[in-house]
Amino acid sequence: MPLPNYMDHVIPEIPFQVDPGTGLAHTGYAHADYAASLAEFGTPRHLRRCDGWILERQIPGTPYRDAIGPYPLFSCRDWSQLAQDLDEIGTDLVSLMVVPAPFDGHSRPLLERCFTQVIPFKSHYVTDLTQPLETIVKKSHRDTVARAAKKVEVAHCADPAAHLTKWIELFGILVKRHDITGIRAFSPDAFAKQLAVPGMVMFEARANGETVGLDLWYTQADVAYGHLVAFSERGYELRASYATKWFMLNHFAGKVRWVDLGGGAGVSSNATDGLSVYKEGWSTGSVPAYLCCRIFNRSLYDSLSAACGAIGSSYFPAYRSGTPF
Repeated sequence: MPLPNYMDHVIPEIPFQVDPGTGLAHTGYAHADYAASLAEFGTPRHLRRCDGWILERQIPGTPYRDAIGPYPLFSCRDWSQLAQDLDEIGTDLVSLMVVPAPFDGHSRPLLERCFTQVIPFKSHYVTDLTQPLETIVKKSHRDTVARAAKKVEVAHCADPAAHLTKWIELFGILVKRHDITGIRAFSPDAFAKQLAVPGMVMFEARANGETVGLDLWYTQADVAYGHLVAFSERGYELRASYATKWFMLNHFAGKVRWVDLGGGAGVSSNATDGLSVYKEGWSTGSVPAYLCCRIFNRSLYDSLSAACGAIGSSYFPAYRSGTPF
């Protein structure tokens, strides 16, 4: 993927302390079933010491392989063991790229011991649920919630898997709207598995008895990570996203400490895009996220990059320049 031109806009970050166990729960992105849901995009490979998963891929036109972390976030249970796992890969892979889950208990120095490059990558907007929601949520957002609530009802879905067909339909609208391709587009089979991964929480927005939106989250220890959200055209008209986010924050209050709303649009940190403005209105601040790249076989990496004229490319890995993430 293209490496971000960070520092376009720096979002003030909030300090936070992560308990050694926080984020290391065997649910959500850390669960083997989540990696398995992405098997069509790469063969899941278990990193046995840290208990994490990566996806191995064949490099087109070559006998070689590289790997990426599960999209959108890589999570493992013991970050202190990741460096040894990666060292043991040796030159079996050409390269690896992951985005670590921000609350997973790692530090930047630890990441720098594991990876060739550790690049600041789209800070995540987060909400500290120990604070009253009335003081957290921006007034304009609360006003929109009040208007949306007159026509939209939101509920927690006890059985996310029962909503698979509707979710696929709604996500198809999102894919078409934003021309989503590659691993970010997932697949019906991937979603069938993801809705059953431990830690999945789903919220449903309805208007006049019709489902107009579904909002998907994964809980890991003391954190709820926003996974995906999709709405029908009617849902967009009714501003159903405001109703679902307000309900979500109330639902998780007292259950988790942190809500991770994710970053803004694109690969650079720019707090002026519409998605960033929307997420900032629900948050108490931001935490750093990093794009982590490891080159296992430098000579082969350079050779492959040179063969496709990509030496010096801002894309990683350079030899896949221009291909979908």
